[in-house]
Amino acid sequence: MPARGDHDARRADVSAAVWRVLAARGFGGLTLRAVAAEMDATTGLLTHYFPNKQTLVRHALKVAEEHSETRARWAAEEPGLAALRAALLDVLPLTPEAVAMSRVWVSFWDAALGDADLGASQTGRYERWRGRLRGHVEAAQDRGELPADVDPEELATTAAAFAHGLVVQVLFDQDRFPSARQVRLLDDFLTGLRTGRSA
Repeated sequence: MPARGDHDARRADVSAAVWRVLAARGFGGLTLRAVAAEMDATTGLLTHYFPNKQTLVRHALKVAEEHSETRARWAAEEPGLAALRAALLDVLPLTPEAVAMSRVWVSFWDAALGDADLGASQTGRYERWRGRLRGHVEAAQDRGELPADVDPEELATTAAAFAHGLVVQVLFDQDRFPSARQVRLLDDFLTGLRTGRSA
């Protein structure tokens, strides 16, 4: 029987290979065979970890969540609108690494739509994200940076919809949406929120 340290190291290797497959092919291209090829291993080895596609997908979701939680974040110099801007910049595909992250999560939507448990996890992720955005919106309203007479939940939902709508456009047409244009579009959107045009 392999030592615990060897087992943990092998599982870390498997997780790294799963991430590389996700980043290159998305959830749609995630198979035991693809992960095995990435590791230069046999599919038989992987069946010790993933007896079926469902367990592989669930593990891949954990790997994607870990990458999301540990990635570098934009820092805001102050609360309110600056923090909202930083939170939205965090989800835009402004770098090759962020493009890979976006590709992974957008490809996961298909799996989540076809699986009640995965769908519930995605619903929870969106609720938590909107909650964080709402906190920034409320702080911006308190600071007089956003209209106080607009429901902060609606503003947060609008901001989330804008960001993910832009993400999808970038993934399909990166040449038309370089990083500088993404940032400019975001700043124009935030200007609209300040004046009430985007609410």
